[in-house]
Amino acid sequence: MHFSKRLFDIIFSLLAIIILSPILLLTSFLVRILIGTPILFTQQRPGYKGRPFLIYKFRTMTNRLDSSGNLLPDAERLTPLGHFLRNLSLDEWPELLNILRGEMSFVGPRPLLMQYLPLYSPEQARRHDVIPGLTGWAQVNGRNTITWPDKFKYDVWYVDHWSFWLDIKIIFMTVIKVFKREGISQEGQATTEYFKGEQ
Repeated sequence: MHFSKRLFDIIFSLLAIIILSPILLLTSFLVRILIGTPILFTQQRPGYKGRPFLIYKFRTMTNRLDSSGNLLPDAERLTPLGHFLRNLSLDEWPELLNILRGEMSFVGPRPLLMQYLPLYSPEQARRHDVIPGLTGWAQVNGRNTITWPDKFKYDVWYVDHWSFWLDIKIIFMTVIKVFKREGISQEGQATTEYFKGEQ
């Protein structure tokens, strides 16, 4: 499992970075001009077995604060450019670097937030038994519009049923979902609501 998956990730992340470099450079320029610096959003996320790594994404939100000095809700800080990038999933493309470094794979459960780790049930925590992915079984079955319990069920199903051909199927399904712009966000949310514990 690990050798074939890793070899695929190395070859195709390198190819993708080379082929997509003009779009990556243009996006970097637009983010710098229209949103500001830093161009990349970085955050610690749990990887394989919950070990933290630094994820890379294009910045899509401002740092606007309310009158008390607290960050405004995500939906209010999301910029028009950020909305466009998320609609086409372009904000995720810097994660190709994470894939090349071996911290992520093209396919696997999405890396969520570090603060979620103690909230998982033992069954839900099994999602970390594989390397997290740029896309996954949960993403092609509803993405941000399905419930947390359903997301975790899809993630654990992937862990138990992984195959090379399943990964290929998920990648093709992801391309279709991106073009259809399905499952990008929940109503009233920039992406999805926070996970508050076992459900």
